[in-house]
Amino acid sequence: MSVPIVTNASPGRAVQSWLSFYYADELIQVERAQRGRDVSRILIKVDPDCRVRVSAPVGSSDEQVLAALKRRGRWIYQQLREFRAQLTHVRPRQYISGESHYYLGKQYVLKVVEAPDELQQVRLLRGRLEVSVRLKSAEKVRELLHAWYKARAREVFERRLEAVLQQALWVSGKPPLRILSMQTQWGSCSPAGRITLNPHLVKAARECIDYVILHELCHIAEHNHSERFYRLMQQVMPQWERVKERLDGMAASLLNGR
Repeated sequence: MSVPIVTNASPGRAVQSWLSFYYADELIQVERAQRGRDVSRILIKVDPDCRVRVSAPVGSSDEQVLAALKRRGRWIYQQLREFRAQLTHVRPRQYISGESHYYLGKQYVLKVVEAPDELQQVRLLRGRLEVSVRLKSAEKVRELLHAWYKARAREVFERRLEAVLQQALWVSGKPPLRILSMQTQWGSCSPAGRITLNPHLVKAARECIDYVILHELCHIAEHNHSERFYRLMQQVMPQWERVKERLDGMAASLLNGR
């Protein structure tokens, strides 16, 4: 199972069919995926790229799912408007001095230094991210920053996994951790219990990182988004919905320029 970039629900399955309905004169198209037999709720999710997905229990008819979508029509429409506004205001990265980049929830000013005789590297110095390159090139700066974020992600995620494991009493031993860039997920958990995290998550605040890790640890006990899964999340992080909302709101900025 997985934590998508916006985690209202996580079908984690192939699209079963397409549904559509009108709200405020807009035709909203929705991907439908099947859910497990032990799940009784219809869950709706809107991605930052403005895809709408719904997952429903086995046996739910398209009419039942459409009725649920229409009841949440206003919420879906508002989510789409908000994400479209975010996409409009988030400018593509140019990887030049003066840009703002995130690390652990804080913004840092990028400074690109051309140093032909020095080691090409990234350093975090007094409120700025300094990238030294032999020859100024946006592609080289992007490459160095991506490698730096991935290395920092490994360190931070290992440390936070150790810290939050104390709350996940159902987990025996430290799960294996993989770092992998993903377009629509912050993290995932394999059936064997291996946790995969998106390196761009290291740009978010520590509580957001903890939320995603705890979400995946809960999947070790419950492999779908059942009532028991949400009870576990509430137990280990009572404020998870507030944290999730904060992470959702930053998704476009954190993933810009991946």
